Amino acid sequence: MRKLILPLFFLTITFLGLSCHPRPRVYIKKLKNNHYQLIVDSKPYIVKGVCYNPIPIGKNYDYDWWSDPAKPWLADGKLMQGMGVNTIRVYQAGSDPQAVRKVVRDLYNLYRIRTIMGSWLGFWEYPCPLYGDRAFREKVKKEVLEMVNLYKDEPGVLFWTLGNENNYSCSGEVNPWSSDEIDKEPDPQKKRVMRFRTYYSFVNELAREIHQADPHHPVALGNGELKGLEFARESAPDVDLIACIIYRGKTFGNLFKSLRFSFDRPVMLAEFGADAFNAYLKKEDQNMQAFFLESQWRQIYGNLAGNPQGAGNCLGGTSFEWLDEWWKHNESSADGWSAHDTESNWQNSSYYFDSKEGTKNMNEEWFGIVSLSPETENGLHKRVPRKAYYVIREFWKNPVLKSKIKK
Repeated sequence: MRKLILPLFFLTITFLGLSCHPRPRVYIKKLKNNHYQLIVDSKPYIVKGVCYNPIPIGKNYDYDWWSDPAKPWLADGKLMQGMGVNTIRVYQAGSDPQAVRKVVRDLYNLYRIRTIMGSWLGFWEYPCPLYGDRAFREKVKKEVLEMVNLYKDEPGVLFWTLGNENNYSCSGEVNPWSSDEIDKEPDPQKKRVMRFRTYYSFVNELAREIHQADPHHPVALGNGELKGLEFARESAPDVDLIACIIYRGKTFGNLFKSLRFSFDRPVMLAEFGADAFNAYLKKEDQNMQAFFLESQWRQIYGNLAGNPQGAGNCLGGTSFEWLDEWWKHNESSADGWSAHDTESNWQNSSYYFDSKEGTKNMNEEWFGIVSLSPETENGLHKRVPRKAYYVIREFWKNPVLKSKIKK
């Protein structure tokens, strides 16, 4: 009789949909039509987010905002909640775990804003990221797994993102690197392929170990555009989604459909946006920024699961960015950190309103949906929402895919 009771018990819990292994708190669901949904606490979740790095005026990237006694995330969280933001993306956790937990918990408990936790994967370490070097890889792996184990049980964590635009180092565009094995190859094209495969294999190794340590949160590959993803398809099969960094102006073009062929994973637009300074007119242009951002969000919503006209592989996005960063134009000179520089850093003709021949038009200090004022309130520089804040807020409330804004 006892032999019958045990199987019937397991049949009963199977019938009821129960399991000895509970379903992850956050996971990606593939629908019957091959569309993808992000599921959080058993409900579909659209990432409506911003990239978050609240550096005050007069400081640069070294500033530890996680431990700022003025607690900027509280003022920002309230403003974000009013806009409809449900997610922030951070590029790297701070060095003090207690401070990081405080930020993640405050944003979630007070405003129901979740956090995408990231790692640079040593991309900005001197002299360069040596992804072919065993010691370097082990050092980065230790740091990543330490982050996962520290914060995996925080209810406010949404998922993990590995890297940002690290794939550009494989083609030599940013922070180029090599290895003894790669250097022995005489063919430049084969060297490039070897670097991509080396890097993506490392990311896959990290993804596997993260899944073992934390089965409750997906792992994203932070990738610049779609470059190299044909190699990620072979070398990084354990990655759950692509966190794509992309600046194509009004439209993302064929991004969503192309991803189906290059590396069929859902995509979260991890970095996109438009600056609010018109390089042609040489003045702030909030209408220009709002126009591009609204158009980009319409593209995102048009490719969510359930839209028959889209690719159905988009999970949402985190706009770049929440606040202006006054330190960026000349980050090595403290004299410039207190000046809102109006000289543009690079040129992108896709942002066509202020893109003129021979003129740089992308200003890294003016990408904020919210601007910073030198005036202070409660120890913080005053936050001033731009037009894009209100335009995106209204779009999220009523996501009609046909644009209402004329520019």
